[in-house]
Amino acid sequence: MTRLFVAIWPPDDVLDALADIERPKDQGVKWVPRENLHITLRFLGDADVDEVVTRLADVNLPAATAVVGPAFDLLGERSLISPVAGVDELADVVRRALRGLGTERERPRFQGHITVARLARRARPYRSAGRRFDATFDVTEVALVASTLRDTGAVYETVATWPTY
Repeated sequence: MTRLFVAIWPPDDVLDALADIERPKDQGVKWVPRENLHITLRFLGDADVDEVVTRLADVNLPAATAVVGPAFDLLGERSLISPVAGVDELADVVRRALRGLGTERERPRFQGHITVARLARRARPYRSAGRRFDATFDVTEVALVASTLRDTGAVYETVATWPTY
């Protein structure tokens, strides 16, 4: 069993633009490194790689246009995000294809976003939240990603990809 999620990797120009945004040193705000910025379509937790690959192999993944922004916002108490619209249908197709897999419960509602920072318990993201950012890109593929947790943070490795149509 491997800790897995299905995601969209934004293109380099979007990642570059996100990385270029000023990152204030607000208390308790830990910015996500460029190489970890993604849109999670379905977090599985621990799951069998081969079973996930088999389930997604014959699925027709619909093309989508991701609309990122317009500004950083809070998601719950622990995440600073950039909202993402336009990928809901794609996320629903992935969710249905992977129903019953993984140790993580399916979330009742998909909320597209890129997590740009993690927040400590008493974080004060006063200068970080509300920062303007917007981008649009065509989603050309979906990735199965393995996540390894380390003391220095999560390390992600793409295990397989599938094109959108």
